[in-house]
Amino acid sequence: MDDIKRIVVKVGTNVLTNKDNRILGPILRELVRQIAILYERDIMVILVSSGSAIAGKEVLGDTKITDPSIRRQVYSSVGQPRMMRHYYSLFNDYGMRCAQVLATKRDFDPGKHRENMINCYEGLLSEGVIPIANEDDAVSLTMSMFTDNDELASLVAELLDADRLIILSDTDGLYTGHPDDENSKKLDEVTVDQDVEKYVKASNKKEGEGRGGMASKLRIAKGTAKKDIPTYIANGKRENVIVDIIDDKEVGTKFIH
Repeated sequence: MDDIKRIVVKVGTNVLTNKDNRILGPILRELVRQIAILYERDIMVILVSSGSAIAGKEVLGDTKITDPSIRRQVYSSVGQPRMMRHYYSLFNDYGMRCAQVLATKRDFDPGKHRENMINCYEGLLSEGVIPIANEDDAVSLTMSMFTDNDELASLVAELLDADRLIILSDTDGLYTGHPDDENSKKLDEVTVDQDVEKYVKASNKKEGEGRGGMASKLRIAKGTAKKDIPTYIANGKRENVIVDIIDDKEVGTKFIH
């Protein structure tokens, strides 16, 4: 689609990991493959990637740290370079480059930090480098924490005036009931004023290591769509999901103003 030049794609922990909480290499490769396809079509992707805490736990195993906040900081700090090594290698296979951009919620407040972040993103995009955004877990606690990476993705999409936000989860979209219930139906399109919150409790699955559930995704999707950025919730384990969304196929649930 000619009007799409940049999109934000958020991929959640439950997409990137298996039931044993191990990072899935084939999913990462498929994600990068799609980003490379869009790159050839002059569509730049800003990737918001979860998975660092899981990757850190793969390295460290169980820890003696009892404080959950410090434990998360440590796992994420160890896991960040591991995740970036995965991405660097995969993008390199396609002759592409990537960069890590870490932020706290306060960095999005008006001021120098926000301006510097915009300059960094725009500089990377102008050089054809794929930015990979994540929370700066080493310093983001309490007030400076994002609710989850869905919120970070929405803020990045607004910051960069993205044409689309795609939130990849482990379900095909928003359903009228539990996704496994044969009587529930997937909603293909939702407007921001539609009362669909009633479906969330039934639709929500028990989440694994990630912080964001369907209630968060719905809130973020509606909020982003209100800013005239069409937003999608879709299954990140579905083959070609990102490209199909950009090609306007009926994939996932689309949220519009």
